[in-house]
Amino acid sequence: MSHADQPERLHETDISPGDDRPDRSEIAHGLIGYAVGLALAVLLSIVSFFVAGTNLVWQPSIPIALFVLAVAQIGVHLVFFVHITTGPDNTNNVMALAFGVLIVFLVIAGSLWIMSQLNANMALPMNQLMQMQP
Repeated sequence: MSHADQPERLHETDISPGDDRPDRSEIAHGLIGYAVGLALAVLLSIVSFFVAGTNLVWQPSIPIALFVLAVAQIGVHLVFFVHITTGPDNTNNVMALAFGVLIVFLVIAGSLWIMSQLNANMALPMNQLMQMQP
C-alpha cells in the first residue's frame, strides 16, 4: 500500500483502538480541559444556590436567573465533558443532540397539554355531581 492509498487523517486527535496513543502533553491538555469544566460547573452551581437563597437579587427575576444559569450549566457539560462542538467532525453529534432536545420538548409539551386538558375533560357539571350522591 503506497502513501497515496492510505486514508487521510481528519484530525490529529482522532484515535481509534489500535492507533498510537496520545503523548503525556496531550493527556495533560485534556485533563486541564476537564478541570476547567469542573471549575465552571461548580461555580455555576454555587451561583445558583446563592441566587435562590439570598435576598440580594430582585425576587421576580430569580426564576429567570436560575433558568439562564441552568442553560449555562448544560452548555458547560456539553462542551467540556461530552465534547459536543460545532466542528465539521461533530455534525452527527450536534444533530443527535438537536433530535434529543426535540424529543424532550415534545414529551414535556405533550405532558403539559394532557394535564391541562385532563381537568377540563374530567370535571362534571355540578348538577350531575349532585345527582350521583346518595
